[in-house]
Amino acid sequence: MSADRHLPSGLVTFLFTDIEGSTRLAQMLGNGYRPVLAEHRRLLRSALRRADGVELFTEGDSYFFVFTDPAAAVLACAEGQRALAAYAWPSEQAMPRVRMGLHTGFAQPHAGEYASAEVHRAARVANAAHGGQILLSEATATRTRQLPDETWLLDLGLHKLRGFDGHERLFQLVAPGLSRHFPRLRTSQAPAHNLPSAITPFVGRATERADLSDLVARQRLVTVVGSGGAGKTRLAVEVAGDLVGQFPDGVWLLDLATISDPGLVGFTLMNTLGLRPEPGKPVLDTLVEYAANRRMLLVLDTCEAQLAGVRAVIAQLLTAGRGVHVLATSREPLSVPGEVVWRIPPLGLEPGPGAERADAVALLIERTTAARGGRVPAESEIRSLGRVATRLDGLPLALELAAARLRVLSAGELADRLENELDGKAPDPLGAIDGTAMALGEPSGRHATLQATVEWSYRTLPPAAAGLLRGLSVFAGPVDLQTVEWWVDGDPLDTLATLVDKSLLQVGRDTGRSEYRMLDPIRAFAARCLTAEGEERAVRDRHLRWALHRLERAQQGADGRPVTLSMYSLDPLAGELRAALRWCVTGGSARLGLRIASGLDQWWRERGLAREGRLWHFRLYSRLAETGEHVPDRELALVYYSHSMHACADGETSEEIRFAQRAEVAARRSGDAGTVARVLAGQPGPLVSLGKAAEAEQLCRDLLSWAGPREVTADALFAIYNLAELLWLRGAYAEAAELLATARPVEALRPAERGRRTVDLLLGMAALGRRDLVAAHDHLSIALRSRMSYGFHSRACVAVSAMAARCVLGGDHEMAATLFGAAAAAKARLCRGPGIFGAYWTAQQAVSRKALGDAAFDAAWARGSTMSLEDASSLALDIEAPRRVDHELTVLLDGVSQPESS
Repeated sequence: MSADRHLPSGLVTFLFTDIEGSTRLAQMLGNGYRPVLAEHRRLLRSALRRADGVELFTEGDSYFFVFTDPAAAVLACAEGQRALAAYAWPSEQAMPRVRMGLHTGFAQPHAGEYASAEVHRAARVANAAHGGQILLSEATATRTRQLPDETWLLDLGLHKLRGFDGHERLFQLVAPGLSRHFPRLRTSQAPAHNLPSAITPFVGRATERADLSDLVARQRLVTVVGSGGAGKTRLAVEVAGDLVGQFPDGVWLLDLATISDPGLVGFTLMNTLGLRPEPGKPVLDTLVEYAANRRMLLVLDTCEAQLAGVRAVIAQLLTAGRGVHVLATSREPLSVPGEVVWRIPPLGLEPGPGAERADAVALLIERTTAARGGRVPAESEIRSLGRVATRLDGLPLALELAAARLRVLSAGELADRLENELDGKAPDPLGAIDGTAMALGEPSGRHATLQATVEWSYRTLPPAAAGLLRGLSVFAGPVDLQTVEWWVDGDPLDTLATLVDKSLLQVGRDTGRSEYRMLDPIRAFAARCLTAEGEERAVRDRHLRWALHRLERAQQGADGRPVTLSMYSLDPLAGELRAALRWCVTGGSARLGLRIASGLDQWWRERGLAREGRLWHFRLYSRLAETGEHVPDRELALVYYSHSMHACADGETSEEIRFAQRAEVAARRSGDAGTVARVLAGQPGPLVSLGKAAEAEQLCRDLLSWAGPREVTADALFAIYNLAELLWLRGAYAEAAELLATARPVEALRPAERGRRTVDLLLGMAALGRRDLVAAHDHLSIALRSRMSYGFHSRACVAVSAMAARCVLGGDHEMAATLFGAAAAAKARLCRGPGIFGAYWTAQQAVSRKALGDAAFDAAWARGSTMSLEDASSLALDIEAPRRVDHELTVLLDGVSQPESS
């Protein structure tokens, strides 16, 4: 009997199998591989022969079978895989993972074999599979109609088989007991797409990339919305590239910026997909029919260019079949049913987890390196690049243009051009960055300059939205809804929604309420438009009035009555108040600017910004001399007094004395006794600095005697503080405590001073002088807790140092050294000098150093120096309060052992 009579002919199904990684398995098992191979052959041969499969040959770990019934062949493969999975192999690693490929076609045997291209096609199908996977060609799949329950074929799309023209649609058998999830098929070409190859590396956005990829895989229409130059297209292309393997029918990119008519959107998409128009058949019908049974991703870029046309096409495609997904980019949402709007954030300005650089800085470094011919910026430039990235709000286009500018500028020079310096000039990112493209030969277009990018969106705004955008450009930071309502007449929600939809404003809700933020490049463009429209003076004057209003409200409760002043209430206003001051020194009212400066009197010093406060004062004086604007003497006296306090904090004694004298002259000229008392109360400070403590003490006593009959003792409160300090310096602790007791009710009635709890701080210092540890702990804890609660950070440093001295008195020298180190570091950050207690701190540090030894003291000091002021304060407040009985016993024993100290 000849071999031909044993082999089926006509329409037959070929099966190839082999063990994935057989060479590696053989090397790993050594002599144990032979029994594994033999058992694998036995299990497969048994399953395949039961389905009437004819074995053509066995070579190594490969099998070649032929079947007459394709469905039987498919089910036999499933049985074979299940048999392999169920067998008790020597170990999990020893289990052979078999890949299988089936193809059906016409063939005739000759001389015991098949000489047909169909055999080669079946072999290529098997080569595409992974271990444990069963692949079918489309020819086999279409002839395998009757399958058991829970058994079905998964369409894996079109794939290129090596050596064959065209593409083959492959299917995977899904059945109980079989693995379903495998890597991409091992075909000679990845699934089809037309995504461009990147010219430059993609930098950063790891989190956004992963989040967006997951969203696109789960949702059928995702629109990446952001301002021009935000990096929407680049991110969308990268995400689409990541998802190519999940869309077997391809990933197709269409740039709508090149389309001039909405009616051409469908036609252009059809060309992108390789389709031809059919006579008498609408374009959308052709697209719908093509997409009906396919799984593909469409990337529609720059949708804002043709919103109407895009909406029509997307609506039809999404209803055609569930396999079509759309990733769109636009400056505003498409407003199509089922749309998920994903707003792209700027590049990060802080390093992410495990990252050395922030994304924005990393991009700037990479692009600057390319712009400079491969020369990486020096480490000394990296910090300046961080300033550039921050000033440009992490906007990718702005960073790209900035890198081009860095061909001719250093990073520091560009940062200086961008930053908001105290020179009375508003920053202009457009002027600093734009011009690069033209000067350096960059291509033109909508994204050639920041100006062109923003202008494209601005031209599409209705008048009310354009006016609001120009108005909000004078704000330095985000604005809340209450501010916008104060700013405009009527309900602003529709106008705000327009600006948000067109990505000219960003919405943040981190504080639990909506805030609207404008990126700096957009703000610079809107400010230019404000000037061009002739609105700048009116709008900036209005912003100045708003700033004063908010400054006053920060010191009031809901009922409009004064509340305890908190520096924390001023922190969020700092940017806006600086913007208002900038306008005051360049074109606005110097008097109103001086009112803002006075309102920030304590804030400048508590935040270590006394020098900045002095500079604003000097610029406002110049503006005042330029305009001749009248300022009442009482206001001027308080301004000069505030200036003298800033000079004192900066250690500028001569300047302090000069402006203290000017304050006195203006105060006396005003005839207001309270103002006179207030400015005179600050004059003992310079006398102490000049070593005239006795003269300073007499000045305080004279002032308090003068203020009493005039009922302005409350305005002379600082004279009480100064006198108590002077009494402390000469050891008159009881007298200081008695004086401070009279000041407590006065302090409690003054909202601007009571948060500092200076009376308690000084009572605590007096208790330390008397070695009364219990009283010192109580008073100092109250002062420190209040100062931190109300944001008086500079003064909190004094309280931390005082708590350190309390620890010295209590014998806890390691804690004392730690707190002294923390206080010293905080003072350095806040530019605060040693103050009137400096010598005392030094003496107490020497006591602890002697008790601990140099090494232990320095180690504790170093630990403290790395702490934040918040952490140091918490550490100090956690110190257990001493008990009165224990303390009195300690003092008694101390007195017995050291009689000379009693």
